[in-house]
Amino acid sequence: MLSVKSEQEIELMREPCRIVKETLEYVGKHICAGMTTKEVDELVYKYITANGATPSSLGYCGYPASACVSVNEVVVHGIPGDRVIEDGDIVSVDITAEKNGFNGDAARTFMIGNVSEEKRRLVEVARECFFKAIEGLKAGTPLFDIGYAVQTHAESHGYGVVRALVGHGIGREMHEDPSVPNYGKKGTGMRLKAGMTICIEPMINMGTYKVIFDKRDGWTVTTADKKPSAHYENTVLIREDGVEILTL
Repeated sequence: MLSVKSEQEIELMREPCRIVKETLEYVGKHICAGMTTKEVDELVYKYITANGATPSSLGYCGYPASACVSVNEVVVHGIPGDRVIEDGDIVSVDITAEKNGFNGDAARTFMIGNVSEEKRRLVEVARECFFKAIEGLKAGTPLFDIGYAVQTHAESHGYGVVRALVGHGIGREMHEDPSVPNYGKKGTGMRLKAGMTICIEPMINMGTYKVIFDKRDGWTVTTADKKPSAHYENTVLIREDGVEILTL
């Protein structure tokens, strides 16, 4: 079921969204070469809980950590562990926090040390895709205009747009309707309504759009060609005349 939030619910949702934003800023100040992905996860847990919120990912469908920490060829859902972050890596950190009965969700891809120009441009374009997606976005916009904007911008740079994973609605649950693909035909899909809160999250690959789901851990998603991937996400509130980015 589609969830349209009241102004009271939106106010309650601002707090977990703020905590997510600040947690990612905190991670950005501390993440560096030599850390393990588990140490990044510990930073996330520490900051979220210190602010009176709960990491929504921890225990979700058995997920064992507070953050998804995905390095280079890992697109999303990288389980934190002993992998050491190296100079030149790009690292996506995707987090969700719950407070006041509502969730906030966002992701950033951090560039570690001396990142190649190829990787740097990939990260920049993934971020640009998000902002292309919200240009002109408002109540009444067809849902698939979002994916059309992401796909058009990414593919104009020669990148692959992940199709097997999508953005989503968010609110009392971490994942709500509707699904928000990063590809699509302009002018199609349901019409967005004022008060809807959705996560727009371009997942952009340097090579093929195809991905592989790791059957061993049930979570990790990697690019099929092992080339790098970048991820950028925010929780967005649809208004009659535009949007608010609640995690930025």
